[in-house]
Amino acid sequence: MSGRHSHGGHSHRHPDAGLHVHDPGSGDAIPAVPPPRPIAAGVLEIDTMLGGWEKVTAGYLIEGPAPVLIETGSQTSVPVLLAALGQIGVGPEELAGVAVTHIHLDHAGGVGDVARAFPSATVYVHEKGARHLADPTRLIDSAARVYGPLLDSLYGRLEPTPPERIHVLDDGEEIEVGPGRTLVAVDSPGHAKHHVGLHDSLSGVLFAGDAVGVKLPDGGVLRPATPPPDFDLDQAITSLGKFAARRPSGIALAHYGLLEQPEELLAEAEETLRLWAETAEQAYRQGADIADALATRFDPLLEDVDAAHKEKLDTLNGVHSNAAGFQRWLEGRDAAAKS
Repeated sequence: MSGRHSHGGHSHRHPDAGLHVHDPGSGDAIPAVPPPRPIAAGVLEIDTMLGGWEKVTAGYLIEGPAPVLIETGSQTSVPVLLAALGQIGVGPEELAGVAVTHIHLDHAGGVGDVARAFPSATVYVHEKGARHLADPTRLIDSAARVYGPLLDSLYGRLEPTPPERIHVLDDGEEIEVGPGRTLVAVDSPGHAKHHVGLHDSLSGVLFAGDAVGVKLPDGGVLRPATPPPDFDLDQAITSLGKFAARRPSGIALAHYGLLEQPEELLAEAEETLRLWAETAEQAYRQGADIADALATRFDPLLEDVDAAHKEKLDTLNGVHSNAAGFQRWLEGRDAAAKS
């Protein structure tokens, strides 16, 4: 189904503001917050600073009469996000929409808090993620098993969003940001079944969430993101093809930033994904450890990366998480073949 969703909104101001921000409600000083940075026409990149790290998790503000924020980051990033939006004068009534590419906590953990801070904003999400934003209980239980103590120390949790605030995005649906500017939803499963890309009609930038992979500015190479429980190789490759067919001007990754030469990037993403899958399947068929096989083949590509930057990449997109995703996908495929 294709349609258009428009919403009322206001233009917002861009006053100069200092970088050191204090949240009077928390009693804690927020670390220096980088100002939102223009990366394309009417597109501002916001560093949501997961774990206090710079250039690891990004949100994007699409400017217009009805501005839309893409990705909130984790719940622990909300003070940084709100401070960044405050620097450019986005008041409580001025944000018209919040869209998340998927409901993993490093992308959507802040949704409930942000929805409360911006009471006029509609929350946009894939159909298969909507119920988890309304009632995050199962999502948090699952995340607690995956992350253990990192859940609270790094990511935080997820506050419920009132169901009436949530708008399910259909494939091809358009969110109206202003005259001549829409965000087109691109159903893009593979990384997760609840993944949706957003293509900006004005700048041509496609906001790809995790569907293209992870490439940190300080972290060297593009790596796929193949976590359990939903990873599916065929769907992931199909989604890359859907992105390529839209001929975007650039691709904005949640981890991290705008990458130009989108045709080359998408071809690299597919080739990389196939190589990782081939390595994982070979280990799986031999009864070997998939994580060890992936590390042996692909860790040498990071040998020139500084240890601190490697730690960021391992925390965000470690070999073990990717290996677990491949394992589950391979087991599911085998089970389906036998049934």
